[in-house]
Amino acid sequence: MTESPAASAQAAPLLDISDLSVTFRSGGRGTEVVHGVSLQVAAGQRVGVIGESGSGKTVTALSVLRLHDRRRTRYGSGSAITFDGRDMFRLSSRELRLLRGGDIAMVFQDPATSLNPVFTVGAQLTAVLRVHQGLSKSDARKAAAAALDAVEIRESASVLASYPHQLSGGMRQRVLIAMAIACQPRLLIADEPTSALDVTVQATVLDLLNDLVAGSGMSLLLITHDMGVLAQLCTDVYVMYAGRVVEQGPLRDLYTGPRHPYTRALLLSTPKVTGPRPHRLAVGPSTSAAASAGLPETGCPFAPRCAYAEDRCRSELPALPDRPHAAACHRADFVAAQPWAVGGATAQEPLPDRT
Repeated sequence: MTESPAASAQAAPLLDISDLSVTFRSGGRGTEVVHGVSLQVAAGQRVGVIGESGSGKTVTALSVLRLHDRRRTRYGSGSAITFDGRDMFRLSSRELRLLRGGDIAMVFQDPATSLNPVFTVGAQLTAVLRVHQGLSKSDARKAAAAALDAVEIRESASVLASYPHQLSGGMRQRVLIAMAIACQPRLLIADEPTSALDVTVQATVLDLLNDLVAGSGMSLLLITHDMGVLAQLCTDVYVMYAGRVVEQGPLRDLYTGPRHPYTRALLLSTPKVTGPRPHRLAVGPSTSAAASAGLPETGCPFAPRCAYAEDRCRSELPALPDRPHAAACHRADFVAAQPWAVGGATAQEPLPDRT
């Protein structure tokens, strides 16, 4: 099994995010949307970040490549992001441009908006190869065709000559993956790579991603809200809620013995083909409303939705312990001790072997 997040941190991880806080400013006011997030990805490791929409997953991922609007984004004074020992906050604009698409590649959420509609697929894919690998026009064309072959697009000549709107959603997603892997990155960031696809195409794309990552040995940072997608691709997990990491650890540990009520709720709400209907994740007050109004945060942000909350949970923010499987919960031991089954199946339901 690949090292857990805590263990990876001790072995000089390829990607190290430490105490990341992100504030977006608008109209003279600032809203902190990510609060002290720390996570690590070791060389060859597959790490997933999961949580509901608005939990801060994508904001964290985009921060790695400094893709937020500089005019409206502020990072906390203690925030640090390093990639292979390089301080991402100290890189020049030129160094960042070379890193993006080179050593670090990203597959964005919606292929319909991620590809430029006024350029052909060939023009966009060869541009990446010429910038990052210095290839000639003809060599870049050959490499682009090879990249499409790698993602199982057989009619590469036709696709290279096509505009994005002439391709299906699944084909556009494959093109994005081809662009991401064309320069053989060391880290692939995939942000909800199948959310815009139907179920059958999603399964095909997930299998493709799994094969590409396994065959190349690249590291993977997957952003998702889907426990099923996470189980297919990752070995280690960070669970985010309201801009914070609330649980972290090896996938098998979280799946068979979640220590945070939110992780437990996510697992119980996952649809299953057989067995009883999944539980509904309790709806509670918005945690972003207080932040946008500039009100001080008190207690655990999940407390309004938590069945296990007590007085301490509402008044004291829990810390995330520094150990391989940890949860930011005052009652983590109590939660872990509760009878556990996922959707009516035993907690020891087999997971894909990612060792």
